[in-house]
Parts: sequence; structure tokens; C-alpha cells
Amino acid sequence: MSIRLIATDLDGTLLGDDGAVSPRTRAALDAARDAGIATIPVTARQPIGLRPIAAQAGFTDWALCGNGAYGVHLTTGEHLFAEEIPPAVQQELAEALNSVLPGLVYASVRDAGEGFVAQEGYAALAQTSDHKRDPQTMGGVPLVDVLAAPSLKLVIRHPSVSIPEIYAALQALGLTGFEATLSGAPFVEVMAQGVTKATGVAQVCARLGIDPSEVLAFGDALNDLEMLRWAGRGVAVGNAIDVVRDAADEVAPSNADDGVAQVIERMLAG
Repeated sequence: MSIRLIATDLDGTLLGDDGAVSPRTRAALDAARDAGIATIPVTARQPIGLRPIAAQAGFTDWALCGNGAYGVHLTTGEHLFAEEIPPAVQQELAEALNSVLPGLVYASVRDAGEGFVAQEGYAALAQTSDHKRDPQTMGGVPLVDVLAAPSLKLVIRHPSVSIPEIYAALQALGLTGFEATLSGAPFVEVMAQGVTKATGVAQVCARLGIDPSEVLAFGDALNDLEMLRWAGRGVAVGNAIDVVRDAADEVAPSNADDGVAQVIERMLAG
């Protein structure tokens, strides 16, 4: 089958090392849209961090945020779906993880991705680039308040323990009821059970009447793995981590070399 939808990660994949959409990449996306191919961003970012990139890339239709936890139409504002972590699951997770790694801090993404509720001490560890929010605006509340309402994404970090160590400790707990992943950001990311970028793209495709075999997907990090395996053609950029490269149908040039654009150009050229 021919490609009808392009689903692409942003950071480390579509975007250059400067965090921007290159002219070549914008031209390739425009050419795909002119050919009738839908193009959607599939990102760990919240809407606040997606909007400026969407403007650069020309994304105006569906977008997936929070690693596939929620889908929103960038023009109409329509919400396609939102998958939240129940408070009881968050509370069990935090209690168990804090028992083996004291000193962790948490933040909850909620309210269609527009809300960000950070634990006391979280802002001191954050940079503006982490969540595309000024840490001085994050405030801080007791952990019980962070965990009291459902989250589209729960993020976890520590002042001295590495992200891979936190992720490994979380996996070792053997708990269920959630999905955890890494995007290359300086925190562990937790979503509702069963939520991945693949499940999010599947919901958009169901809405548009597109078969998985008609999807071309691009990614670089662990949170892209399921999407690349699910899509009819999964492409890892050259800077992708090994497990993503191994799972991909193709390894393109790196994000710094406009790898996504090169694949799209070749596809359109036939």
C-alpha cells in the first residue's frame, strides 16, 4: 500500500540539534501534504511546547502529546482522546518507588496537557527546556496534591540519581497499571496502562480510516519504539538509540542531516 500518513517524533528526530525545523524538512513536509499525505507530530511534549514547532513545521491537523496519552486537533482544538493515570495507581507507584529511592520529586501533567502541577523542590531541578516552561512559574505543592488528581503523564526525577537508574528501579518494582518510558529528557515519564505512541497513532488512524500499513513513522528514543514497530514502515534516524535502530525497517541519516526529509523526498520521488 502507499503511504497516507506520516507520524514523526520531534526532539532528536524531526528537529535539528538546534531544536528547530530546517527549511529542507519544512519543504519535505509541505510536499508530502501537497501529495495528500497527512503529517502528524507524535511527541512527549505538552501543547505549550508543541505549538511553536507546529508553526515551524506547518502542522495544522491532529497531534499526539504526552507520548500518545492525548490527541488534539491543532486548528479546531477538538480533543480526540485522553488517557489518564488513576490517582490510586500514582499513589501506589510513588510510595513503592520512594521506599527504594528517597528524594525523588514528581510533577503531574493534566487538564488536556495545559496543567502542570509540580512537587515542592521540582522546579529547582528543572530547566526551561525540560517542559518548555519557566521553572519560576512552576510553584510547588506537597506530593499528596501532585498525586491526588489523574495525570496524562507523571514525571519523576532526582537531584543525584540518574534517569536510567530511576527507570530501572521503577521497572524492578513489578507494579502494573501504568506504562513507563524514556524520551531523552532528564526525567522518567509515566502514562496510563497501555498508552504508547503506537496506541495514539492507532486512534488517529481509526478516525481517518488509515491502515497501519499506510503509516510511515520516524523516531529516535525508547518512547518511539512501539510506534516504529506498529507502523507499516518504521524509520529510525541515524542518531537513534540502538534498540530503536534494531527495531526499525530502515535507518535514515541523523536528525542533524535532515534524515526525515531525505526519506520523505525519496518516497515522493518514487
